Amino acid sequence: MVERAKIIEAVKAAKEKAPERKFSESVDITINLKNIDMAQPKNRIDETILLPHGIGKPVGVVVLGKGDITTQAKEAGVDLIIGPEEIERLGGEPREARKIAGQYRFFLAETAVMPLVGRFLGPRLGPRGRMPTPITMGMDIKPIVERLRNSVKIRTKDKKVLSVKVGTTKMTDEQVAENIDAVMKRVESVLDAGMMNIRSVYVKTTMGPAVRVV
Repeated sequence: MVERAKIIEAVKAAKEKAPERKFSESVDITINLKNIDMAQPKNRIDETILLPHGIGKPVGVVVLGKGDITTQAKEAGVDLIIGPEEIERLGGEPREARKIAGQYRFFLAETAVMPLVGRFLGPRLGPRGRMPTPITMGMDIKPIVERLRNSVKIRTKDKKVLSVKVGTTKMTDEQVAENIDAVMKRVESVLDAGMMNIRSVYVKTTMGPAVRVV
């Protein structure tokens, strides 16, 4: 486990070393792993992590379905609602489907349309780790949407490295550090040897140099 003070120090250094910009930049971390065989599916990481302070802006959430779930989705203010007919149409529009898969981070779908999603959108969403979370009838999606808006997803494939946004330069050093701490603790918890499987962690702004955290 890394001391919070050390993380704050690294965040501060990353901000100070970054070229001055008139706009708010993202702050990212890169975690390099070691002594782990990524060829084994059981060693791959696929986690959704709630950040204490979000990433500085709402994360895009899409709801797929019809009826009650779309009513709830509108009330929750989701970014996009896709009905069954639209799911089928997007199956024949790969470029548009890829754009949606790249633009939005989390997808929720009522269980009734999951077969359609798998058939028509699976090839676009699956490889990007965007396959929807199934929502059963009667489930309240508002708290789920609120949680996802402040969450990030980390996912490794065959590489021993993962990168994720943890805030913006407008956030305080402490806020960004708490977000980094949340990510590192989750990653550590799913690794067989915990911190012993982490080679290094770096933090940087979009345009700035990387600063080593550990």
